[in-house]
Amino acid sequence: MTISAPRRSLPRAVVVLLAFCLCTAALAATPQSDAAPPVPDTLQQRVVACTSCHGSQGEGSPDSLGGPRLAGKPAGYLLQQLAYFQSGQRQHAPMEYVVRQLSPAYLRQIAEYFAKQDVPYRKLAVPAVSEEIMRRGEELVLHGDPSRAVPACDSCHGARLTGFEPMMPGVLGLSYGYISQQLVSWRTHTRAAEGPYCMGVVANRMRESDINAVSAWLANQTPPVGMHPQPASARTEPLPGWCVMGSSGVTP
Repeated sequence: MTISAPRRSLPRAVVVLLAFCLCTAALAATPQSDAAPPVPDTLQQRVVACTSCHGSQGEGSPDSLGGPRLAGKPAGYLLQQLAYFQSGQRQHAPMEYVVRQLSPAYLRQIAEYFAKQDVPYRKLAVPAVSEEIMRRGEELVLHGDPSRAVPACDSCHGARLTGFEPMMPGVLGLSYGYISQQLVSWRTHTRAAEGPYCMGVVANRMRESDINAVSAWLANQTPPVGMHPQPASARTEPLPGWCVMGSSGVTP
């Protein structure tokens, strides 16, 4: 009779180690189809924090309130606003957070990127207002109100209301809510500017009903073809005399 030698069990630690090695080898041999692709190092990728609110090409959010249109605005104007958010002169918590650590060179890249974008405008909803309010809005935009020393909007933003290079933005293609919100922000100093506080002066000379009328009329206009700002050389009239450093004598 043959007596077999007793089988000796492998220590548990060795079994675990062998199992780990086999699993690792199997994983290494299996294509990792679900691995995340590398993030492209492009400016489009780097402005995702902007486009998540302002639209993929800066065309604005659907209501143009939380994320107004950036596309086609003057680069100098956009850069200035980014700097104001960074310094807290213009107050909006999400924007202040996004730009807090960005360098001046990076801010300029962002501004120039959106200034170059050219995407169609879309019609935005306008609250129902009376014909009288619309007439008042048109009067203020095109002629101002001399009795209250309110200049016409087109005296600064241009006859086409598309603005001028390098610093004057257009005021068409924005929602009623955004325009009225910004005029109120100028009145309350939650939006500010260096030098002459022109829009603060204008907004404080307007009645609340005037803000409603201007916002409704501007938001109801169909922007012209070619909405980029006009070159500075196209300005035929100087800014209103009171909108010069130290000459207005008005403390809004």
